[in-house]
Amino acid sequence: MTGVAIVGASGYAARELIRILLNHPDARITVATSRQDESPRLDALHPSLARRIDLACQPFNADLLAEKAKVAFLGLPHTASLEVVPELRKRGVRVIDLSADYRLTDAQVYSDWYGHTHTDAEGLAEAVYGLPELYRSKIPATGMIANPGCYTSASILALAPLIAENLIERKGIVIDAKSGVSGAGRSPKPETHFPECNESFSAYNVGKHRHTPEIDQVLTDVGRNEGNPVEVIFTPHLVPMDRGILATVYATPLGTPVEHDLLELYRSFYAQSPFVRVTDRLPATKDSAFTNFCDITVRVVRGKILILSCLDNLIKGAAGVAVQNFNLMFGYDETTAQL
Repeated sequence: MTGVAIVGASGYAARELIRILLNHPDARITVATSRQDESPRLDALHPSLARRIDLACQPFNADLLAEKAKVAFLGLPHTASLEVVPELRKRGVRVIDLSADYRLTDAQVYSDWYGHTHTDAEGLAEAVYGLPELYRSKIPATGMIANPGCYTSASILALAPLIAENLIERKGIVIDAKSGVSGAGRSPKPETHFPECNESFSAYNVGKHRHTPEIDQVLTDVGRNEGNPVEVIFTPHLVPMDRGILATVYATPLGTPVEHDLLELYRSFYAQSPFVRVTDRLPATKDSAFTNFCDITVRVVRGKILILSCLDNLIKGAAGVAVQNFNLMFGYDETTAQL
């Protein structure tokens, strides 16, 4: 049985993480922390957990956490993980960080996009990007996982087979993505206030969304050619629904694409990936909601390749893939607690 800590237990992704781990036969949540002064119980933070877990949050204390847990899932805001990760790693606690603090391999790129100096060069150097479909072989041995973002997972999984096989132009890829409101987190914001977002559909952070360099970085790595980097045009939209992401991706082929052959390529590329479903039909957010699946299909339209990728932003885009990483790190079957 592996002791697990949830650091930053009040958010939506943390709730999903706890829910999944409660179904895990070899994991036990031993510590939960909150930055709230009153140290609330988990079932007070998340009433859906009532009678499922009897645990109160406590202030973060690295020594006490290390006594009770072998791994810590961090559900902290961006930049906050930089204060916590070095203390945990120093004490031998393995870390799965759901923030963006360790996803970008270049500290200067992180500073440019997040407006904050990266202060943990050692942790950044060790961190493995936690997308099992691409980095499965590197995950078991590491003590530091940078859990991917929700938009990035949908986008990268949509494009990886085409980039890996050098079938598309690497510049001018257009990603038109929509997310449910939970992707903005649980903290109140004017733009996610119900009267503002209900019955409304809008783009945001056009040309400057922080997931852009993450997508570029990982796909460039997949393409094994830093001299010809991937550059995407990524536009996110807010949809008035609770959860889910649908990304429609437009790419220019190198050669004459055949739709059937592309679908077969995707099926072959993801044959060993239990949570990617390559489908002939057009995916919808309800089909992957509350699951750890990413549904993908491909179409050829007027000489362009269109990829549609759909997942639950709180599960395959956050908590579910975090548990995938946990399973791989500790030698459990990758699908444990989720299939």
